[in-house]
Amino acid sequence: MTKSLFPGFDGLMSLSRREGVDVRPTLLRVLTDLYVQTRVHSDDEQRQFIELATRLIDQVDDATRAAIKAKLAVYPQTPVPVLQKLGLVAAQEGRRVPLAREIPAPAPAPSPVRAPTEAEQRMAANMAMQPKDAAEIHDMFFRADASERALILHNLAQTPLKAAPRIPTVRAKRAIHILEMAAIANDVENFTLELGDSLILPSRVAAQIVDDAGGEALAVAARALDMPSPNFQRILLFFKPEIGNSVNEVYRLSRLYDRLDDRSALVMLAAWRGSTLAVTRAKYQSSLHDGERQRARAGASQTRPGVQPGSAPAVRTGTGGSSEH
Repeated sequence: MTKSLFPGFDGLMSLSRREGVDVRPTLLRVLTDLYVQTRVHSDDEQRQFIELATRLIDQVDDATRAAIKAKLAVYPQTPVPVLQKLGLVAAQEGRRVPLAREIPAPAPAPSPVRAPTEAEQRMAANMAMQPKDAAEIHDMFFRADASERALILHNLAQTPLKAAPRIPTVRAKRAIHILEMAAIANDVENFTLELGDSLILPSRVAAQIVDDAGGEALAVAARALDMPSPNFQRILLFFKPEIGNSVNEVYRLSRLYDRLDDRSALVMLAAWRGSTLAVTRAKYQSSLHDGERQRARAGASQTRPGVQPGSAPAVRTGTGGSSEH
C-alpha cells in the first residue's frame, strides 16, 4: 500500500531532516487517512503501516499526534503496536484505554465587519488592473518554466498593481475543507468547480490552474485562500500523484508555498480574473470590426447610376453633323 503511493518515502524522510520544510506531519496524516479508508489489510500492508507510523509518531507535533490519535482510536483494525505508541493500549494488558469525550469548541464570535458580497468582489476584481495588463501577466505566467514562475511571483509582491480583495475567512475555510475532500477522492470535477467558485474565477481559468503540470498555479490558488501548508501538502500527495511521487517536486513546491507572499497570490488572482475580461473585450471588438468591414464592402459594391436624374445623355457629333458611331 504505502510503497505504491509513496515510493520516495525514505527520501522524503531524509530530506525532512536536512531541509527547512517539514512534511512529516503531512505524511503521517496521509498514511493514516489511507489506512482507515479500508476495513481489511494484508499482512504486508499492516507491517508497513506499523513500521512507518511508529517512526513518525515521535517526530511530529502535538496537534498532528492528537489528530491521528482521534482517528485511530475509533478504527477497529488499528494495529496494537500503533495503539501502544499512541497510549491507547496498556502495554501489559493489551486493552484500549477509555478516551474522554471531546470538548466542543466554542462558537466563533460574530464578526462586526460585514463580508463583501460576491457582486462587490467581482466589481473590485474587475477594477484591480487594466484587462490588457491582466492578460499579459496571465499568459506570461503560464508560458514560464518553474524558475521563471518563482521570479514572477517574487516580483508581483513589489508591483504597484492592485491586488484582489481577500476571500472572506468563513468562505475560505469552507473551500479548503471541500477541496481537500475532493483531492482525497480524486474528484477533479468537483475540485475544479469549488476552486472556481471560491476564487470567483471562470471555469476556463479554474481548469487551467488544476491542469497545470508544474503545480505553481495550484500553489498560488491555495495561498489566495490562505490554506495552511499541511493542507496544501496533502492535496499535492493525493491530487497530484505525478508531483507527490517525486521527492524533489514535493519539496520544491512546499518551499515555494511557504515563501509565497500573500500579496503576490492576490495580485495573480486579480490577473486571472481580469484576463477573462480582456478575452471577452477582444472577442466583441473583433466581431464589431468584422461587421464594419462587411458593411463597408456592401456599400462599395453598390453601382452608381451613370446618368444623374433630370439630365440627358451626352451625344458626340462629327463634323458633318451626324452622330458618331
